[in-house]
Amino acid sequence: MLLTLAVIGPAHALKGEVRLEIRTDDPEGRLAPGTAVPTEPTQVGPLTVSRLRFDGSRWFATFEQARDRTAAEALRGVRLLVETDDEAPGDTEETEESWYRHELVGLRALSASGEALGEVTDLEPGIAQDRLVVTTSGGDEVAVPFVAALVPAIDPEAGTVTLDPPGGLFPGRGQVEETR
Repeated sequence: MLLTLAVIGPAHALKGEVRLEIRTDDPEGRLAPGTAVPTEPTQVGPLTVSRLRFDGSRWFATFEQARDRTAAEALRGVRLLVETDDEAPGDTEETEESWYRHELVGLRALSASGEALGEVTDLEPGIAQDRLVVTTSGGDEVAVPFVAALVPAIDPEAGTVTLDPPGGLFPGRGQVEETR
């Protein structure tokens, strides 16, 4: 299965460097210079990393296939992928729940009482915690912090995720909690 390592952001400077939105805990290992990385869309790659650097807060890379700013800017939005097995070797029982985006997108979002809230359409990475993006039947996108208190149950076999959102998070549902 292919998972996203990083998403290419805007070009940086003139020699083909791009900013990366990292989605892996090992960017230096997975994006080492000389590594050919599959891409989505597939017709763009694979891209071969020629340089990777970290400036203290952001990651930047250059690719052999994009040696100037124009070529680098054309890569904006491309996802860099890694091939992974569905199960880690020797991993028969998960000790800690962890979820990939592809496992969550498409699940029906239900309230604790079983009321339909919408469908999970994305998983946004965050600094403090990730956010489930739920699209309601009215077309509203609601970002739900992906924490146990608000997402108490996920049942991939049933195709559902149970949410316990605070009042006012979903349009027309519950009273907005008082702010202090």
